[in-house]
Amino acid sequence: MNGRRRGGGLLVAAVCTAAVVVGATAFGATACSSNAPKSPTSSGAAPASKLQVVATINAWGSIASQLGGDRVQETSIITNPDTDPHSYEPSPADARTIAGAAVAVENGIGYDAWADKLLASNPNPQRTVLTVGEIVGVPEDGNPHQWYSPDSLAKVIDAITAEYKKADPNDATYFDQQHDQFLNQGLAKYHSLIADIKAKYAGTAVGASESIFAPLSDALGLNLITPPSFLKDISEGTDPSPADKATIDQQIATKAIKVYVFNSQNSTPDVQAQVDAARKQDIPVATVTETLAPANATFQDWQSTQLSGLQDALHTATGK
Repeated sequence: MNGRRRGGGLLVAAVCTAAVVVGATAFGATACSSNAPKSPTSSGAAPASKLQVVATINAWGSIASQLGGDRVQETSIITNPDTDPHSYEPSPADARTIAGAAVAVENGIGYDAWADKLLASNPNPQRTVLTVGEIVGVPEDGNPHQWYSPDSLAKVIDAITAEYKKADPNDATYFDQQHDQFLNQGLAKYHSLIADIKAKYAGTAVGASESIFAPLSDALGLNLITPPSFLKDISEGTDPSPADKATIDQQIATKAIKVYVFNSQNSTPDVQAQVDAARKQDIPVATVTETLAPANATFQDWQSTQLSGLQDALHTATGK
């Protein structure tokens, strides 16, 4: 089941007072403050009439905010680009704000397991939790970075809109309008860049520092030749095997890859050595991040900027 009622909701990195739960919708009568960098998805307290929405990371939070428009108040927990979502440790203030959430969006797939602990310790049968892994059908041991998959993105957008309409049926038409506007206008440049890159560079061999890039690489039709085990090990904080490192060293040394894609929020000594080696070989390095960069960007602007950077790198490498 994609959207489920259960004893918990998501969190915000803020210090809040108690919230009021009204019927099937929780409306926050709170005042919040945060030391984390703010984005459009975490802008403080909202009028009591707005649907209170929380998300573990601002990638999903930005989308949830735009889909809700002025009918929701969305707060994202992780907004600081320097924070590693895999190892985030929630504060007591995070737990206190759960009571104010009517809709919660968590990633699942082992990415934000800390959220489940807070959900379980702060029961609220009226709250709905949307877990991305369940919505898109990716198992717990799968690739958690589903906001880098255009197909998964579309499914999550539909699921969030459907939940808003259940939680606030009087505004169902408004939510449908927000949904269509976001898909057809908000994401227009994002989809255009994906189509352009796929048309021009499909089949191009590339390397990457970890699994975050794999879903987007598939959508772009690129040939990601970095060993999958290496991508997963770096993503999960496990030491990669000497054999995998040797394979990548060889791919870089022989320029078997045209571009190296680097997650700047998860750089290990092994990864940094690969980035340095790629640059020495004049292999362009494109950068991606796990959370919005800058923190106040929208999802689509963030992704479009990264796609444009990748497109430039591919052009430099291939001359196309």
